[in-house]
Amino acid sequence: MNPVIGTGCTAVDTGVSANLELVDKFCYLGDMFSVEEDADAAVETRIRITNKDISLIVRGRLYSSCVQSSILHGTETWPIRKENEVALQWSEVRMVRWMCSIKLQDRVPSKGLRERLGLDDIISVLQQNRLR
Repeated sequence: MNPVIGTGCTAVDTGVSANLELVDKFCYLGDMFSVEEDADAAVETRIRITNKDISLIVRGRLYSSCVQSSILHGTETWPIRKENEVALQWSEVRMVRWMCSIKLQDRVPSKGLRERLGLDDIISVLQQNRLR
């Protein structure tokens, strides 16, 4: 049982000359948290992120900041082989095509799709990271 629910409080005194407002739900690092003990708010937020109404540029920025940075985390120290580069490129192509709702059978070049999203090739980003 959550001790905050049902107490009728609207704020909590922290004792260091600061009050915290009690809310039903809040966003932290893109995830939604709520006082209810379920994941409804988090699920709704993640579904909204995959909404097709979001522009391709915003999707590209989300991909670059969240997905691509996670994939390439720590690659500065990896001894990358050609097979590794090919695997990274194929995974990126699949994700880019999914974000653009383009199938492989549509025969649209990946370079054009990356341009629509405002993305650099994952290998060039990897090389930039290694040069830092």
